[in-house]
Amino acid sequence: MEIGIIGLGAMGREIARNLAAAGHKVVAWNRSGGSVAGVRMMDTPMQALQADMALTMLSDDSAIRSVLMEGDLLAQARPGLVHVVSSTISAAFSHELADHHRARGIALVAAPVLGRPDVAARAELNILAAGDPAAIDKVKPALEVIGKRIWHMGDDPRMAYAAKLACNMMISFAIEAMAEAVVLSEAHGVPRERFLELSLGTLFGSRPYQTYSGNIIKNEYPPGFKATLGLKDLRLAKEAARDANGELPMLDIVYARMQDAVDAGYGDQDWSAMARATLNGK
Repeated sequence: MEIGIIGLGAMGREIARNLAAAGHKVVAWNRSGGSVAGVRMMDTPMQALQADMALTMLSDDSAIRSVLMEGDLLAQARPGLVHVVSSTISAAFSHELADHHRARGIALVAAPVLGRPDVAARAELNILAAGDPAAIDKVKPALEVIGKRIWHMGDDPRMAYAAKLACNMMISFAIEAMAEAVVLSEAHGVPRERFLELSLGTLFGSRPYQTYSGNIIKNEYPPGFKATLGLKDLRLAKEAARDANGELPMLDIVYARMQDAVDAGYGDQDWSAMARATLNGK
């Protein structure tokens, strides 16, 4: 399959590399240049849309609008193209994006992913797919290369993006839950390493707890999923809840914690840096 990639950030690079290694013909365009082994770089994003499938991994709604919609690039796309958007975008923007594709006769598959760059490198992403079933089937061989499981969310692309925002919201809750539990247990003499070993070995052994407990033990947050991106996703979750007239008090609290982390200069650190405020008693 010929595949065009738009966006070679930390996630996009690993996805492109794995697709090329699997024998697909991969071309790519990236706003800031760069290269990936086995991938042919294009001068314009329009060139990446001349494939059987294009996969977009841009940072947010505005980046997608700027790159693809303002210049109406989809009107110049190859007929029969299936466009897979793996960015985490707002539920509201997904409606606009779907309408834009429909008007130009281009199939849209929503496919946000669960997993960090190291997971993408191992081709073990969980892919949340939504859209026309025939379009999903067409790109399934490529999605199976980059992920360990494809989760079908429904026919409406919005459903996949809402599910991704809800998952990221829950991960942020897990980070804050660990930080608060450490404050409580340490106040009564239990070392955080011992408490978190207990937690992971009994009730809370899921991936978010495994991934972020080490950062909390050391109170160090080397770059992973940036706090600025975490803040963006939590903002989108708040907007989605507001649009649905939902009241999510835990989300409001955790959003404020993440905002504090970014304001304190930790925006480029891992988003688990939001635990600093709780652990430091602020």
